[in-house]
Amino acid sequence: MRGVVPGLPSPFPIGLALPALYLDDDFTQRFTAGLDEVLAPVLLTLDCLDAYLDLSLAPPDFLDWLTGWVAVPMDETWPTPLRREVARNAVELHRWRGTARGIARQLQIITGGEVEVSDSGGVSWSATPDATPPPATAAEVRVRVRVADPARVDPARLQELVSTAVPAHVRTIVEVEAA
Repeated sequence: MRGVVPGLPSPFPIGLALPALYLDDDFTQRFTAGLDEVLAPVLLTLDCLDAYLDLSLAPPDFLDWLTGWVAVPMDETWPTPLRREVARNAVELHRWRGTARGIARQLQIITGGEVEVSDSGGVSWSATPDATPPPATAAEVRVRVRVADPARVDPARLQELVSTAVPAHVRTIVEVEAA
């Protein structure tokens, strides 16, 4: 996060705001200069707060902190523009979390490719009362991602993302192939 920035001048030096008696006092001026060095990053941050909250302008470390506020899963290996795009789509991703549409949208943003999600389903019904339910099938989600360069996509990371979006008992299969 933000910290001391050596040599950053304070826009409002404390020593100059003191009564005239202290303006020529060397100790007081050095003491307040030390406080200015600590407070300068805080004042600079407050002056630029709107830029910190703008996903297009926020510094990368602050962007990661902002995405923590909205519980968006981030990978520190992703480039900053991709992290900004994922954060920009946080509301939509949360709205569709756990659905085929949500998984497809998240992977589409992350990979930039075409994503197809299919699942085994899990609902059955009968028009006949007390009918025997059909035999249980293994729950499974299969994701096919088509990208221009499959070597640039980490299937294990995609597998992890899909696994966190579905119930724990559901098996996930991720396939990455050339578009």
